[in-house]
Amino acid sequence: MNIKVLRVAAAVEAASILILFVNLFTIHAKAITSLGGPTHGTAYLITIVSTFSLTVAGAAGAARGLAFVPGVGGMLVLNWLRRHPEAVKAPAKDPVG
Repeated sequence: MNIKVLRVAAAVEAASILILFVNLFTIHAKAITSLGGPTHGTAYLITIVSTFSLTVAGAAGAARGLAFVPGVGGMLVLNWLRRHPEAVKAPAKDPVG
């Protein structure tokens, strides 16, 4: 995975939780809940997996912990990685080339 996947997942995670809360406190439409819940859950899991796959184990304990914050974890990780670029793994070498 790469940083672009994390950016997209973080944006979807934050937007979907916002939509779910607005729906909860206003009209509470079941269709929005049925679509938004799984969308948010999937984005949340992708955020966690991509954070773990992008970061070096010892140097990024904070980023890996932030990934578990529901709703805004992806945004927090992106902010943390912006301040600590040394924690991002180097891209894998192409075994063929």
